[in-house]
Amino acid sequence: MKVVIIKYNAGNVRSVLFALERIGVDAIVTDDHDEIRKADKVIFPGVGEASSAMKYLKERGLDKLILSLKQPVLGICLGMQLMCSRSEESNTNTECLGIFEQEVKKFPDNQSFKVPQIGWNNICGLKSGLFKDIPENSYMYFVHGYYVGNGEGTIAKTNYILDYSSALNKDNFYAVQFHPEKSGETGQKILENFIKM
Repeated sequence: MKVVIIKYNAGNVRSVLFALERIGVDAIVTDDHDEIRKADKVIFPGVGEASSAMKYLKERGLDKLILSLKQPVLGICLGMQLMCSRSEESNTNTECLGIFEQEVKKFPDNQSFKVPQIGWNNICGLKSGLFKDIPENSYMYFVHGYYVGNGEGTIAKTNYILDYSSALNKDNFYAVQFHPEKSGETGQKILENFIKM
């Protein structure tokens, strides 16, 4: 099986590589269009800022390539946000990939909560094979100051200041706001589920 991690200017690739190694999967990191097209599974991770990431993807034609993929694709953190319609990060209205119709919004100010959310929080309302054998209210590791609202594609929810989508699915595209690669055995199981799809 060929697993590819899309290379672009948003870090966090190494931790995903190591997490895959722990479950016996060798992945390659590349921005080569042919390599990505030939992969059985594609992972689109990322930490960073939406507008500069989208600029990089467009300059290399990776935006159109991602939209054309037919195999299972998993977006992680910024990867999930870039798969939405637009993001208000950095006070811009960045047009994103538009796979999911939801918009990415900044958490509202709330003196009881720190933004960004950094740390463990639970996921509930699990509705996909991505969460096979994952118990309701399992704890995952999050790092984000922007969120995606709930909608038609929501397959997991989390509450922090408000209820939001912690995972999305549409056709062959899956996405999670949390970091499965940093979420211990439960996160590892989610990666295994994705690889087995």
